[in-house]
Amino acid sequence: MFGVIVSGRPVIADAQPLSETQFAYQIPSIPSFSHIVVFLLPGTTLPDGTAAAVYAQLPNTTEFKLLGAIANEKPSAIFKVNNKAGGPAGGGLGSDDAMVDGAAPLNGGAVPPLALGISVEPAMQVAVNLEQKKAQDAAAAAANPAAGNEILLRGQNTVTTKVLAQRIIKNCYDFLTSWGSGDTVPLKAFQAWWTKFENKIEHDPSFLERSDGG
Repeated sequence: MFGVIVSGRPVIADAQPLSETQFAYQIPSIPSFSHIVVFLLPGTTLPDGTAAAVYAQLPNTTEFKLLGAIANEKPSAIFKVNNKAGGPAGGGLGSDDAMVDGAAPLNGGAVPPLALGISVEPAMQVAVNLEQKKAQDAAAAAANPAAGNEILLRGQNTVTTKVLAQRIIKNCYDFLTSWGSGDTVPLKAFQAWWTKFENKIEHDPSFLERSDGG
């Protein structure tokens, strides 16, 4: 379903399927690279109401960190995977930034590969995870001004991950229910919420930390 491109290398399309919705790639770290492109293969579409979350595994760890996502309406994206590289990443849905530090050699001198994971998940859950990641990144940058990030969060109190996720979900629920009653919500309603929510968090990153989340 997916292809991966590292500049100067052949397209990578031979994913290792972990399940019907999860795929893994092992990308050699040598020669070094700073960006990857992830895209839907021609003729491929994701199931309605889903998006493909893109994760990268930190070298020498078992942790996968969320980079961003692609979807039918945005079938490709550039992700920066080396924090030391200059220039912005193109980003996917909700993605702006580098997530993975440069690989460190193992004891034997070999550099571990970059492990890339792609997971097809409900679009609403992906949106919640991306906005949660954005808020956490902004909070971390505010706590470390030396990082050069100009986004400063207002207020001294931080909220837990659970509370933050609940406020994002409530914000989405309140918006979508305004489109009418019933259990079926058109995809354009979710897309409209996504645009509105992303604009709001860009202009006021701390609004979710307020008790009303509004």
